[in-house]
Parts: sequence; structure tokens; C-alpha cells
Amino acid sequence: MKISFENPDKINGLMTLTVEEADYKDDVEKTLKDYRKRANIPGFRPGQAPMGMIKRQIGTQVKMDAINKLLGENLQKYIADNNIKMLGQPLAASGEEAVDLEKPAPYVFKFDIAVAPEFKAELTEKDSIEYYDIKVSDELIDNQVALFASRAGHYDTANEYDPEKKDMLKGDIRELDENGNTLEGGITVEAAVLMPEFIKVEDQKKLFDGAKPGDIITFNPSKAYPDNDSEVASLLKIERGETENHRGDFSYQITEISRHVNAENNKELWDSIYGEEADIKDEKQFRDTIAKGLKAQFDSDAEFKFIQDVRTYLEKKVGKLQYPDELLKRIMLTNNQEKGQEFVDKSYEASLKELTWHLIKQQLAEANNIKIEDADIRESAINSARAQFAQYGMSNVPDEYLKNYAEEILKKRENIDQFVEMALERKLSIALKKIVKLKKKSVTLDEFNALFAPKEEATPKKEKTTKSKKTAKTAKTTDAKKAE
Repeated sequence: MKISFENPDKINGLMTLTVEEADYKDDVEKTLKDYRKRANIPGFRPGQAPMGMIKRQIGTQVKMDAINKLLGENLQKYIADNNIKMLGQPLAASGEEAVDLEKPAPYVFKFDIAVAPEFKAELTEKDSIEYYDIKVSDELIDNQVALFASRAGHYDTANEYDPEKKDMLKGDIRELDENGNTLEGGITVEAAVLMPEFIKVEDQKKLFDGAKPGDIITFNPSKAYPDNDSEVASLLKIERGETENHRGDFSYQITEISRHVNAENNKELWDSIYGEEADIKDEKQFRDTIAKGLKAQFDSDAEFKFIQDVRTYLEKKVGKLQYPDELLKRIMLTNNQEKGQEFVDKSYEASLKELTWHLIKQQLAEANNIKIEDADIRESAINSARAQFAQYGMSNVPDEYLKNYAEEILKKRENIDQFVEMALERKLSIALKKIVKLKKKSVTLDEFNALFAPKEEATPKKEKTTKSKKTAKTAKTTDAKKAE
């Protein structure tokens, strides 16, 4: 087989492969002989059918399969041997007619190859990148204690609704006619749960202030939840499309008032959060444990911001790269045929931005001898699982459970690329912090969150939460190998 590669502008490549009969003949004959031995053709004993008949039946398909295999193996080998930085997959050369395999060899196949632009992404001790140390304040610890106590709390029976206590009501709903009487054949819902604090309109919300069990409140669900037919439908136990026919008043007879009571800040709470094995003995140790957890979370957030700042820094340093735009758009369309050309046109520039960052990361990884192993991918999946559970206050999930949960996530092929990127960025962060000069800044959580806010909203506010506002930490980047 003869192979040639033309790459005059460095980014648009043309691969030409010339296949002679000798390249595939032995493979085809072996496949036909094996098939003949197994073939069960009426009128012939097994293995005795004429070879001419076998060739007429499957000869062309076998030949096609052998040539396709030959093309794939040799094309990939040539690309690897010659260190061609291919983007996406090869496409049949534009404007070339399909090769007719019914004709005798040789066969000439031409493929368009998108080649990554040449550039240098490098960081040294002369480069300075900001690195943020997020302070764990007493207020944040207080908020976290309150959050834990709320999650571990319970409901007690109350004698009167208090809007400040976030009480939950249970009662019977009856649809009323225009005279305020129960509508015959109207909607009736027993033991309907209602939390007035979530009512959007103030005058409807105030109707419940000071209410007691046995009281009957007349209110209008459609007015209480304007522009939210889903909420109305859920309360009235009807389909969303039916709410238009029930815009009038309803009565709500309260049968029960439940008041949420936070759990006490004691060993029972501490053990429920961190497990008895943590052996937390007093409130100070509890707060120290919370601070340690918050610090670990904030350090992870700081690592994320560091990598984002590295990205911004290197994108500016590298500048705008020249890509084989027409060819990459063809590759994107091939990979997204169900979405069509409009999707390609709308997404192309954003895809190029992600592709550039992917190529930069590849160079950084090669320069620092970073390789992503299966263990790294699993660690990323476990960290992701741990973060998900932590969002629901589950901070003491057993390691074995996390591992099993991560394994289930990794069974879905579409999740793996995300964890590869997470692992790569984690290892890059560790390596690059040892190379560049870190401009360390100590900030509050709100000051750190403001770094992610739009410029006009970047004014720090009073600390209210322990959760960082970063929104792109696990977003999947465009894979250069797919050029999507």
C-alpha cells in the first residue's frame, strides 16, 4: 500500500492511500475459505459449495470489509508514526467520487484530515497567576451549624400559624361558587398540605396569619400563585391544563398545624452528621470539624479558579489560532447530523474556544509528564459523588458506598470524558502551582463568589451561604478527538 500526505497550509491535510490487490487478496481468500467451511447451502454438503458461488454471494462484501480494515489500520498507523495532530476523524475528500470496488485494483482513497494548528503553550517561574485563599469565617460556621440543625429537625404540632416559623398546614380544600358556597361537583381535596410562606402574593399570604386548627380560610389559588399553573395544579390535584377552569375562590379548613423545630446542637446531631467514629466530644470540636470541611471545599473551589485563571492567561498568551474551519464544520455536522447545519453554525465559535483550551491542556500535560490513569478517573467520579451527597447534608457517606455509586456513574460512557477532564485539571493544578509564581490573595467567600458574577453584579453581599457560586466546575469540555 502506498500512502502520501499533503499539508501545504499546515492545517488542511490530504491523505492519499493506494490499495493494490496484493494488499488484501490473502485476507479475502482466507475469509472466503473459512466461510465455505461453515456455510450450509442447500444442495451441497457442508464445506463443499463451489468457491465461485461463495464469491458471488459474499465476495464483494468480504473484499469491502478487508479494504476498510486495511485503510483504518494503515491510516491510523501513518498518523501515529508521523505525529500528525489530527482533529476529529478523517472524512472522504471533498469532491471525490466514491471508489468503485467492482472494478479491478488499484483503488485510490483520499481523505481530508483536520490538523491542529502549531503553537506553544508554556508556563515558567516568570509567569504569575493569582491564587485565592478563602477564609472560613465564624459566620459561615454559624450558618452551617444552623443548616445541619434544620435538616436534622422535626415537626411539632402548633396551635396557631406563625408566618415567622415557616409552619406547614394540613387541611381540606373545597371549591366555591360565586356566592361563596361550596360548589356542587367542584374540586375537593382532603388533607392538602399548604405552606403559606411560599405564596407569592402578599394579600393572599396574610389571609393565613394567626389561623388555628378548625379555621376556614377563603383564598384564591390562581391569585396566590400567579403565572404558576404547575403549583395550582399540584395543590388542587388536577392536570395543569385544567387550571383555567378553576380560577375562582376555594375554602381551606385547617385540620393541623405543624411547626419545624431545629435539632439541638448536641452529640446526637454531631454523630448524625459525621458518624460516631468521628468521636466529636464538644461544640468546639464540632465547629472545628465543620471548619475543616469548609476549608477542604473552599480549597477545591480555589483550585478550580486557579485553573480557570491559567486558561485565561494562556489563551491570551497563545492568541487567536488558525483552524481548518470548513473541514471542522463538516466534522461537526457529521457528528451532529440530527441537529443539522444550524446547530453547527451557532455552536462553532464556542466549540473552537473549548478546542483551543483542550489543546493547551494537552501541551501542558505532555510538558509535565501527566498521564490520566483509570484510578484518576475513578477518583474524579468519587469526588463528584461525595460533592453530590454533601449538597444534601450527607457528609459521612461510607467510602464503599461512594465507590459503588461512582462505578454506576462510570458505566455510562458519556460521563467518562467529564471525569477525564476533571482528573486532568486536578493534576495540572498540582503541577502548575509548583512552576508559576502564585500571587496569593486572602478573600471572604462573598469576595470569591463575586469573581464569578457578571461585572455589574460583582458587589460583595453579606455572607449567607457556604456554597460557592461557581457554575462550570464539571462542565464537559469539547473533545478535540470529536471536534464537537
